[in-house]
Amino acid sequence: MDIRYYTRSAEAGILHSLKYFPVTAVTGPRQCGKSTLVKQLALKRKGQTAAGKHGKSGDTYVYLDLERPSDLQKLDNAEWFLSSNKGKLICIDEVQRKPELFPLIRSLADEWQRPGSFLILGSASRDLLKQSSQSLAGRISYKRLTPFLWGEIEGKHTMEQYFFSGGFPRSILAPNAEVSYQWREDFISTFLERDLLQWTGFTPAAMGRLWRMLAHVNGQTVNYSTLASSLGISSVSVKKYIDILESTYMIEVIRPLFSNLGKRLVKAPKVYIADSGITATLLGLRSFDELSGHPAFGAIWEQIVLSNLRGWFPSAEICHYRTAGGAEVDFVLNVGGKTYAIECKASFSPVLSKGNYLAFEDVAPQQTFVVIPAPEGWPLKPGIDVVSLGELRHTIEKG
Repeated sequence: MDIRYYTRSAEAGILHSLKYFPVTAVTGPRQCGKSTLVKQLALKRKGQTAAGKHGKSGDTYVYLDLERPSDLQKLDNAEWFLSSNKGKLICIDEVQRKPELFPLIRSLADEWQRPGSFLILGSASRDLLKQSSQSLAGRISYKRLTPFLWGEIEGKHTMEQYFFSGGFPRSILAPNAEVSYQWREDFISTFLERDLLQWTGFTPAAMGRLWRMLAHVNGQTVNYSTLASSLGISSVSVKKYIDILESTYMIEVIRPLFSNLGKRLVKAPKVYIADSGITATLLGLRSFDELSGHPAFGAIWEQIVLSNLRGWFPSAEICHYRTAGGAEVDFVLNVGGKTYAIECKASFSPVLSKGNYLAFEDVAPQQTFVVIPAPEGWPLKPGIDVVSLGELRHTIEKG
């Protein structure tokens, strides 16, 4: 397994937060690199080298993984342990597994009056936000880490690898496609059989079937009744299962754009599996050649674009737009007070439909982008540019 560290786009924002807030929370899916990132940042923050070791006397940070029994035991007397490490950056991974820590963290943060006291990590966003919002309001800054964004690995890996392996570090850094696929199979099994144990009211078998069904309708508007009928469960249960998958970052739910244009809008949300490699595995596709010839290929490119938009602009509003009359655009992005229409085409020779042009007229964005998996794009028409994934980010950031 490749153990090189790739610089993450989220680094600067997290370091800024540590400089000004007593508590910084980094959320994101399991195995997306949160632990590796914070260890690197802790070392960088104090000017240390990666050769240093943590947890020894004189070190500037301490790291606890609450899934490790020995680390969990250290918090049997949590107040004493945390107080004895005052002055260090205290990193607590999978913090949602010990929610009773939050009031203590609040109390110590108020007592110490020191930015960069705690760096907490969690992979169950709903629990983490619920617990921390009750006791840490005004003291905490939230940052989200995604699997690798394209700009973090461009030049080190090909777009074909990114399509098939996805962005999870242990998948794309695997020595070959077979090992990558096996890792993703194990990830899916572990997620269903162990990671979801903290949730109630579902069965792993039904959740697994739903997850695979969603892979087959990836990027389409979701019909809860149809899914419920296929699974033999209620629509209410399907909505709950989807909420769990969204809360644990395994899927992205894109709500429709509502407007007062007088159009008959499709009001159902679109659901995307949150990683292209996981999607390929759920579909049983074992190579890029199999993936590129599959009907899901175009939707997987949409998902790749979406996951990068989420990583670049975490607080931006992203919707989809579709009318009963056939107007449709994949994403409408609102960021920095501007609106962008984004259509994704998994082709080097993209062709826009009549419905696309109707949607562009309805949405009236400041700029329209057609995103393709190529190194560079070109101007298509006034106000409409064909762009690569990297060009999309840079153009929007320039405003």
